[in-house]
Amino acid sequence: MKKKILLFILLAFVVIGVTGCKNQNEDALKFKEEYESFNGKKNDYFEYRTLSIDEKNPFVFATDSDIVEMFENEEDFIVYFGDPQCPWCRSIIEQAIKSAKENNIKKIYYVRFWKDFHEELIRDVYKLDENNQPVLDKEGSKAYTKLLEYLDEVLGEYTLKDSEGNSISTNEKRIFLPNFVAVEGGQAKELIEGISEKQTEYNGELTEEIIKDEQKIFNDFFSKYN
Repeated sequence: MKKKILLFILLAFVVIGVTGCKNQNEDALKFKEEYESFNGKKNDYFEYRTLSIDEKNPFVFATDSDIVEMFENEEDFIVYFGDPQCPWCRSIIEQAIKSAKENNIKKIYYVRFWKDFHEELIRDVYKLDENNQPVLDKEGSKAYTKLLEYLDEVLGEYTLKDSEGNSISTNEKRIFLPNFVAVEGGQAKELIEGISEKQTEYNGELTEEIIKDEQKIFNDFFSKYN
């Protein structure tokens, strides 16, 4: 009887493992299709960079609520906040995938932020009124508000520019795109964008020097959390 129970438990773990692997493979393909679907397309501001995404990438789709739950459970994980329409995201994502594979990073949770270009799904949106005071134009999700609390130590300030180029604080932090965050025991340890300082234009040419610099940024990051 004990042998039957043990066999049943072992089989259950095998099924769970196979299912988990299958789901992650499906997410990896979905991530590839999502990012490559914008290749060569244009919006009102620029033409999207053409990408070739590895079908064995480590990305697993998650919601903002999923990430909040992982914080609450004090888990260890890496999360990527981004969007296939974000030009800065498209400039670093191939280097991120290459580095993650080289550093044996098996899973990176991915939270998408836009419905259409700059149409926010999750974040708060502030605008300046006639007195250059920040006012809430669109309220973000409840989970986003919780994420701001959990990520407070690593996030940058959310500021707006007035007509003269002055920065006006909203008195709120912000998750920018792209943001990669390493979390240990439910505590945010480090955040990087992965963008080379040598890249001055969001849709500019990715020179060999820029690519190497981005790969170094990701290697330094992933090597600490693999």
